[in-house]
Amino acid sequence: MHAAVSVRDLMESIIIHGGKPLTGSVETSGAKNAALPLLAAAILADGPVIYSGIPHLKDITTMMTLIAHQGAEVTFDDQSRLHIDSRTADRPIAPYELVKTMRASALVLGPLLTRFGHAKVSLPGGCAIGARPIDMHLKGLEAMGAIITVEHGYIAADAPNGLHGARIVFDQVTVTGTENLMMAAVLAKGETVMENAAAEPEVVNLADSLRSLGAKIEGDGTHRIVIQGVERISGGEIAAIPDRIEAATYLAAGIITGGDVTVTNSVPQDLEAFLAQVRICGGVVETGEDWIRCAAPTRLQATDVSTMPHPGFPTDLQAQFMAMMCLADGTSTISETIFENRFMHVQELVRMGADIRLDGHLAIVRGVGKLSGAEVMATDLRASASLVLAGLAAEGETKISRVYHIDRGYERIEEKLRKLGANIERHSGSEQMIPQVLNFHG
Repeated sequence: MHAAVSVRDLMESIIIHGGKPLTGSVETSGAKNAALPLLAAAILADGPVIYSGIPHLKDITTMMTLIAHQGAEVTFDDQSRLHIDSRTADRPIAPYELVKTMRASALVLGPLLTRFGHAKVSLPGGCAIGARPIDMHLKGLEAMGAIITVEHGYIAADAPNGLHGARIVFDQVTVTGTENLMMAAVLAKGETVMENAAAEPEVVNLADSLRSLGAKIEGDGTHRIVIQGVERISGGEIAAIPDRIEAATYLAAGIITGGDVTVTNSVPQDLEAFLAQVRICGGVVETGEDWIRCAAPTRLQATDVSTMPHPGFPTDLQAQFMAMMCLADGTSTISETIFENRFMHVQELVRMGADIRLDGHLAIVRGVGKLSGAEVMATDLRASASLVLAGLAAEGETKISRVYHIDRGYERIEEKLRKLGANIERHSGSEQMIPQVLNFHG
């Protein structure tokens, strides 16, 4: 799954000397989870699409490489804006070597199929946080007239007569499924209605962007989305929304360290569930049109959280919130309802002195007086963020290995945390150790 990770990536670690309250202001980057579907949408356009707000992250580079592999022209202008022109694309294929590191690569399936009438996409890889089958994507495409076979690790999809509108009812809320089928439906014949669709801000960002290029979409932001197929969509300029998960992670860093942090370039209403919990914990929350400030209370109060699809508490903030609850007064319960295997950070937090007991999809967190620095290992993107937060609050030195996970979703995280006063740096590891790693098995 992570064969694309180099030995150098494996050697990198983040070293934190904790115990210092973080204060000040930091700017949020564009959202990775918004940018990835926006990039896939360029496949639909019959002119160049110009992007702003695209973060510099590994997953973004992978998606750009994937689109270029299909024959599109992918360039940057002198203002660092990304341009994608898919008019030259002629290979509707997403090969395993490009897809294996990133689950979101499945997002090219809908656009490729509706544009070319056929597509071949490798089954995706990505974070080890449990099964997120793309069955619902495939069922939706079949309802729209696609013939789909899965063999040798690839999805082969054909729609020789093009896709047509359909009524699609999702078994459960799926963000990438909603986005994938929305893009497929834009150029399909007739009306597509999606019931139990995802209402996340990233879905709204995609719908807004597609509308600006000429698509006919209504109902985004609710659980019923209606799309009227159009003959074509044009090129144009679109922008990714700010990353609400990154914003909340930096706010949590301020709270867990007893500090006071403001994030700019952020959308307060996209984080209402998180900010409500911060207030319950005793934190001070102030918001403006495009900024959020959170100040820590003298002592955090324990509270219970259950992850839910938007507008509920985001699963992508569960690990960070758990790190905060490790230092709260009292006992909190954290229920993970979206993904299985999303408690892999628990054993690492316990190594730092946290008191956490797991009971299926429930984590019972008893607040402790302090955390202590330790050597820990990141297991997925958001788990790695929770370990950074714990390290910032802990006494002594914390060393986090496998930090390539964090680079999938956070742009210049050490630089941004240092701006808030953190003592954090990245170590590339000893070059002399590399041969020993390679010769480990003899």
